[in-house]
Amino acid sequence: MPNLSTELLIIICSCIIVLSYIFSMLSRYIRIPSVLLLLFTGIAARLLSDKYQWSIVFPEKLTEALGSIGLIMIVLEAGLDLKLGRDKVKLIRNSLLAAIFIFVISAGGIAIILHYWLAEPYSKCIVYAIPLSIMSSSIVIPSLHHLTEAKKEFLVYEASFSDITGILAFNYFTAAEILTARAFGTFFLNILIAVLLSLLFSILLFIISTKSRLNVRFFLIFALLLILYEGGRMLRLPSLIIIMVFGLLMKNWSMVKIPRIAALFPAEQVEETNLLLHSLTAETSFLIRTFFFILFGFSIDIRAAFQSEVVLIGGAIIVVLFIARFLYLRFFLKESVYPEVMFIPRGLITILLFYKIPDILKLQHFNGGILFFVILLSSMIMTLGMVFYKKGLEGVPVEE
Repeated sequence: MPNLSTELLIIICSCIIVLSYIFSMLSRYIRIPSVLLLLFTGIAARLLSDKYQWSIVFPEKLTEALGSIGLIMIVLEAGLDLKLGRDKVKLIRNSLLAAIFIFVISAGGIAIILHYWLAEPYSKCIVYAIPLSIMSSSIVIPSLHHLTEAKKEFLVYEASFSDITGILAFNYFTAAEILTARAFGTFFLNILIAVLLSLLFSILLFIISTKSRLNVRFFLIFALLLILYEGGRMLRLPSLIIIMVFGLLMKNWSMVKIPRIAALFPAEQVEETNLLLHSLTAETSFLIRTFFFILFGFSIDIRAAFQSEVVLIGGAIIVVLFIARFLYLRFFLKESVYPEVMFIPRGLITILLFYKIPDILKLQHFNGGILFFVILLSSMIMTLGMVFYKKGLEGVPVEE
């Protein structure tokens, strides 16, 4: 394929953005997640490239970098959406317990499947099971338009907690040592450090966002968030907590009751900054998500994704995800299980953590097609749940 001119490259990128915007509008009517449509677009581009033997290669680091930025934007956007208060205590408790329970059961079940099917060490299988057990907030949060407010709020909290829980577990199980007193101590110390840093840096970011007179201060904030996230990852700190806490503080500043601190940042100023930051975060998240899923779809070898072994292992993983979710929603939460039970999509965070698995912990016989198969099938199951869901039919009533 001849080298693309700069003009043609700009036109192609612009067309992709326009197409993604059209997908976002369509998803509200056909109830198919826009990221799934983007994924199919990337796959179609790959099939077209293979058919005409075009030599198009995208660096893996590019997809990984887009994933990191997209993850920050998604977590920040979730934080800016979450309103706290006494009336939210039960919701937060239920969504946090749901995220932890479903994650633990899913990870254990998937690790057992990989261990016995691939005959690989159990410790390595757990590392692979963790990314596959994390609900994708990048797919869930933009797909909640047709749900009731109560269901929407629960799933936003659960998806956010699932991201944080999964990343904390991944950082722990990829450490040099686990299941020792020192490992446990280091793990909880890192969480404490991350919380303290999040409070300090949140104040700094508040000063920049509310006191700066420069019109470009929001991208300065994004740059600082990127530095905090990547720096924290290099130090093996759960740096997403910093991003989440900043978003929560920005959204819930009215709850701060310390007079001296509250006086520094008037509520009106913070609210104005919050609205602008929320808008820019949503726009940036949309842009990054667009190119990430296009590139990921393009990187997939569709023939490898539907081999018999891939379908069997991937299908077993989907069954585990579905059972874990149904058990908690039906027998512990005791609320309506539909369509929440269908929300098992895996996406950006799963792909990103797979890129981060150390060489020493990689499975020798793991087929990369399993990852794509699980992402595709889990997203399609969520789509079916959305298509057949009718607002107002709440199913099983709440049991106190």
